[in-house]
Amino acid sequence: MKIFVFGSSLVSSYWNGAATYYRGIYKNLAALGCEIIFAEPDIYKRQQNRDPGDYSYAKSLVYRTPDDIDWLLRLASDSDLVIKHSGIGAEDALLERRVLDCRSPRTRVAFWDVDAPATLSSVEAEPLNPFRACIPEYDFVFTYGGGPPIVQRYLQLGAKNCHPVYNALEPESHHPADPSSDFACDLVFVGNRLPDRERRVEQFFLRTAELAPECKFILGGEGWGNKELPPNVRWIGHVRTGDHNRVNCSARMVLNINRESMADVGFSPPTRVFEAAGAGACLITDHWKGIETFFEPGNEILVASSADEIVHLLRTTPPKKARAIGQAMRTHALRDHLYAQRAELAMSIFRSSAPQRERHELRQAV
Repeated sequence: MKIFVFGSSLVSSYWNGAATYYRGIYKNLAALGCEIIFAEPDIYKRQQNRDPGDYSYAKSLVYRTPDDIDWLLRLASDSDLVIKHSGIGAEDALLERRVLDCRSPRTRVAFWDVDAPATLSSVEAEPLNPFRACIPEYDFVFTYGGGPPIVQRYLQLGAKNCHPVYNALEPESHHPADPSSDFACDLVFVGNRLPDRERRVEQFFLRTAELAPECKFILGGEGWGNKELPPNVRWIGHVRTGDHNRVNCSARMVLNINRESMADVGFSPPTRVFEAAGAGACLITDHWKGIETFFEPGNEILVASSADEIVHLLRTTPPKKARAIGQAMRTHALRDHLYAQRAELAMSIFRSSAPQRERHELRQAV
């Protein structure tokens, strides 16, 4: 099966939180026999900040926007499936409309949303939003989070279907590593500074640092350089994906803070949850509906609804217990939350509604 993808970036995680998700999904779809072409625009200095790694499972096309879009669409029309991801960052509205022109008896088109709460909030608030008319035209709608609430909202907007394909663990990429004194701390949080995240970072991370002056904190991610931080917080800037294991294994605990829109809809574990799981790190997460769908609170993941509760967990969870919680989370992830399993789910959906003449090829691929 030949799949043509429009996404933000496969090769760079710079200002691109979806990179880990893309890599996990498409590496494992390739392992199932799919031919992947991934087209990404040359924007936001991502090509100058590529992550080391082997991305040969996909053919990467870096394009200029909007000059190269006509050529890319002609190339995509020769595929079995064309996928337009949300949040590419350049000409999104144009691509959302024009990828539909690739449809044919052979070629189907999917919209794969990596920020469904934001997408849907925009569409629902703007009756004339051009994407609203596109939704019923897609053969598939996929999301990387959101669960039943997001599925229902997409169906109400006329989607033919909506399939959550959640973040997961790629054990070859995220695994236990030797700790580094450079990243030693009591609690680490890594996330770029975004409008609907900053307030929650203040509430859950910076306030925790103020309440626990005896503890050391590390903040990773872009955009925090001019933010006033408590004296016990050290900002380390962009954390390349190759450093995630060392960072997660060097901290006593790792913090997950969902963006406000993701927390509101629930069922949205971000990539950092599974990256921490792969490293066997003890993770504290803010509370959101559906956590228990993925990991068992208290035994595999710690849940807090305020800075006071995070401070309590820091002060009352001894290192031995923290290690046991992290190991239990890793064991569960390796059993039930692998990208290989997510890719198999996606392939089963492709196969179930494939045109008759394609089904034989799809069966051979899996």
